[in-house]
Amino acid sequence: MERRTFLSMTLMAGLFGGTAAFAQSRKPPLVLAAASLQESMNAAADAWAGKGHARPVISFAASSALARQIAAGAPADLFVSADEEWMDDVQRRGLIVPGTRADFLGNRLVLVAIAGDRRNVLLGRGSPIVGMLGDRRLAMADPDSVPAGRYGKAAFVQWGLWPALAPKVVRAENVRAALAFVERRAARYGVVYATDARASRKVRVAGIFPANSHPPIRYPIARLKASTSPDAEGFRRFLISREGKAIFARFGFSAL
Repeated sequence: MERRTFLSMTLMAGLFGGTAAFAQSRKPPLVLAAASLQESMNAAADAWAGKGHARPVISFAASSALARQIAAGAPADLFVSADEEWMDDVQRRGLIVPGTRADFLGNRLVLVAIAGDRRNVLLGRGSPIVGMLGDRRLAMADPDSVPAGRYGKAAFVQWGLWPALAPKVVRAENVRAALAFVERRAARYGVVYATDARASRKVRVAGIFPANSHPPIRYPIARLKASTSPDAEGFRRFLISREGKAIFARFGFSAL
């Protein structure tokens, strides 16, 4: 009787131990990704899951907010930023795994209007945007911290338009929130990425920012030192592979 009990307990311990080890091996990566990547990153996660892996868990927000979460100790595996500065900040803090940082995507900055507004806005020095706004608002991701807002502000400063535009700006938490202001007609125009405009049927592109009007838009990715998922590095490599980049290209991103 005692021998059978011992064998039974040993078998159960092995079973539960094996189950725990299997669960650990299937632990999905937690990815902190810029808000502009919502559709594309979810598509990449679905493709990864289709290969037999646990589907990554993805949290979207402004790159600035995500970088602060990482600095505060967020237990994430991968960080994908919409600009290099916030990745630089995380790297300076010693929070990314050396050798895992890579710039892998590019984007364009555009001005959007509600879909029914057919007027185009010339963007550059002498742009009529201030007069075209009238007493309405310009939606931007926070130009002091969020990448899309900083890119837009850099262009308006270069053109000498920022002093007149700044009082008309409604500051959004992230680029998708800026897009939503235009979709809800709470702002006449919005500064967003081309991929954001493409994701919404409620807006149209009214103007395109020249590429030389702001710093290059680059999306870096890196694995975090807090990473615990055994799939994290594999998913990172998948994202920066030719196959992974092709998924993002379907949503309008350029591959770097």
